[in-house]
Amino acid sequence: MSKHFLLAAVAAASLFSSGAQAQDWTVRPEWVRAHESFLASEALQGRGSATRDEAIAAAYVAAQFESFGLKFAPGMQGYLQKAEIFRFRLDSPAVLTVDGKAVADPKLLIGRTDTVTGKLQVYTGKPEGVPVGDVVLVSGAAPAMQYYRAASAKKVKLVLVRDSEEMQGTYKGVGGKPRMPAYLSGSEVPERTAVMILPAAAFDALAKKPGAEVSMTLPGLAREVSTTTNAIGYLPGSDPKAGVLLLSAHLDHLGVRPDGVTMPGANDDASGTTAVLELARALAAGKPTKRGILFVAYGSEEIGGYGSKYFGAHPPVPLTDIVANIEVEMIGAQDPKLPAGSMMMTGFERSTLGETLKAHGALVSPDPYPDQNFFQRSDNYSLAVKGVVAHTLSGWAVTPTYHTANDTLESLDIAFMTRAIQSLVEPVRSLADSDAKPEWKPGGKPAE
Repeated sequence: MSKHFLLAAVAAASLFSSGAQAQDWTVRPEWVRAHESFLASEALQGRGSATRDEAIAAAYVAAQFESFGLKFAPGMQGYLQKAEIFRFRLDSPAVLTVDGKAVADPKLLIGRTDTVTGKLQVYTGKPEGVPVGDVVLVSGAAPAMQYYRAASAKKVKLVLVRDSEEMQGTYKGVGGKPRMPAYLSGSEVPERTAVMILPAAAFDALAKKPGAEVSMTLPGLAREVSTTTNAIGYLPGSDPKAGVLLLSAHLDHLGVRPDGVTMPGANDDASGTTAVLELARALAAGKPTKRGILFVAYGSEEIGGYGSKYFGAHPPVPLTDIVANIEVEMIGAQDPKLPAGSMMMTGFERSTLGETLKAHGALVSPDPYPDQNFFQRSDNYSLAVKGVVAHTLSGWAVTPTYHTANDTLESLDIAFMTRAIQSLVEPVRSLADSDAKPEWKPGGKPAE
């Protein structure tokens, strides 16, 4: 009797253990919602870049990493990596002059830190044809910010755009004050393309004056210092020579706008941070993989990707040891252009990572918005330019709640988020346990 009872007990214990492990591998909607409920709460006031609220979010992520059993990354004495950032603000309006005469009521949307002078170029074509020059006035059928991105790639110093309902919405979206540059301590002040919105009448008059001498000055420019925080956890692998996978997201958002409106950032990018946390929970529950896995939540993505840039300059493991980086950004909703349950991968065609993940069952698809240049617009890019095969996975990248006060917990599709995160667990574990090494395709690696 006692022998049968012992066998039954052992069998029951085995079943319980097996069930518990399966449960640990499961991503639960209540866990997803719990992370979001804190990260996107009013208490964190939108997790503004390099603020105390960002630091609290990083501390929360670090505490979760510790509770899952993650270790300190090699060479680190804790879960937090901090960096000093210098930020600029403008205490009085920018001044624009044309042939020495001031233009009334220009609105600086995106600022820089120096005076700009140059002869005006007028351009009315497609964004990709924006000319190289110091000052360019642009108009056309495409959205104004597409012209800005094209001008930035060509190092234009100042872009002038016409006031419109679109630009009024954009200006209101940043709180009615310009977004000014920031830079990491120890680095140079970044060169940046400025954008100025002109009243319709002034814009139309200026469009008839190509070659005019234009000057933008920034009275009241001030600088302040702040700290940004990355949260880093490490799951050691069984083979130190096999390399490391990097799973990342950014934990900051836009904070409180100058007009007092809080920007919760539930989708951008509390959803990505939640994905990193739940992947850490699931992967830590199983046996060690051959490769180690780094889990990172970056600070200060919204003001220039400075958390990821600092990580790239001060990695806890050599960048050459990072086999691949999967960044997760905005997975709070399903993109109607993609197959049901699928996420898009930015720059899918640039490397073999997407194909490798799909071979292991990941529900990933190519980016359906190539004109948006999303590959260059997330933290993956900081490492990609250094040679790491790095891409971002996203849900609905052009969701209407993007950078609005409506990016709240209530706007999220928790069921889709849960399925999306769950779909990555086994593909990531398989990649961490395999010898497969994603590679850049010819021409795929971006230049630094």
